[in-house]
Amino acid sequence: MTELPSRRLLLVHAHPDDESINNGATMARYAAEGAHVTLVTCTLGERGEVIPPGLAHLAGAALGQHRRGELGTAMAELGVRDFRLLGGAGRYSDSGMMGLPDNDDPGCFWQADVDEAAAHLVEVILEVRPQVLVTYDDNGGYGHPDHIQAHRVAMRAAELAAEAGWKIPKVYWNRVPRSVVEEAFVRLQEDLPGLPFTKSAAVDDVPGVVADERITTVVDGTAHAAAKAAAMRAHATQITVAEPYFVLSNELAQPLLTTEYYELVRGERGSGERETDLFAGVEEVS
Repeated sequence: MTELPSRRLLLVHAHPDDESINNGATMARYAAEGAHVTLVTCTLGERGEVIPPGLAHLAGAALGQHRRGELGTAMAELGVRDFRLLGGAGRYSDSGMMGLPDNDDPGCFWQADVDEAAAHLVEVILEVRPQVLVTYDDNGGYGHPDHIQAHRVAMRAAELAAEAGWKIPKVYWNRVPRSVVEEAFVRLQEDLPGLPFTKSAAVDDVPGVVADERITTVVDGTAHAAAKAAAMRAHATQITVAEPYFVLSNELAQPLLTTEYYELVRGERGSGERETDLFAGVEEVS
C-alpha cells in the first residue's frame, strides 16, 4: 500500500458542485500544501435544474453522467485526485428537493438505510485514515434531503469507523458567519448594476449561516480564489460565475467566498481564539 501523506482530509458532499461552493478554496489550499484530500460525493445530482439552454435536454441518468464529468474537471482545477462516489457510481440517486414525490423513490439517497450507506463510507475512512472530516450540519445547511442524509451518513460512519479501529480526531460542519454574509450582501447590492445578474439572494438563502460565535475555524483560501472560481465554473449545468459572485438555477446572486468557515463539533480545538488550520493539534497523528 502506498504511504499516505501525514495530513489527510475527508469531505462528504451530497451532489457534484456542493464541494466547490462550500470548500473549494479549502480543498485547493490543502491539496497544494501536500495533504491527501479525499472527496466522497453521495449522488450524481440527477434531479438538478440545468441552467444553460444548450444543456437543457439533459435529465436523469444523462444529467448525472454529465455532472460526473463536471466533477472531474472541477477536481482537476482544485488539484484533488482522490474523489469517489459513495458505494460506487449509481448506488444512490438524487432525492430532489424536500417535499417532492422524488423523495419517495426507493433508489434515492433519502430512502437509503443510514447504516448501510455509512458502511460504504467506513471503507473509505479505514483506507484513508483521515484526521479531519468535513460535512454539513443536521439540517444539511439548508434542508435539502440529500444534504441531511449526507450529514447522517458521515456522522454515523465516523462512529462506526471508530469502532473498527480509526477514530477521526476532528469533525467539522460547514458554516458561514452571519456578519461576513451581511457585509458581502451590502457590496453585492452596490455592484448589481454592473453584473450580469439582476437579483440578489437574501442572507438566509446562504446555506450554513450561523451566529459569529459558532465559528471555530477560519481557513484563508484567498491564494486559491482562482482555483475555486474555476472549479465552480466547471459545474456549468448548475452554476454561473461572475467573480466575486455566482448564481444557481434560482437566478439569485450570492457572494463567492474564498475564506471558508467551519464549526468544530468533535475533537479538540487548536490553540488561539479561532483556528486557522483544520489540522491544528493533530498533525502528529499517523
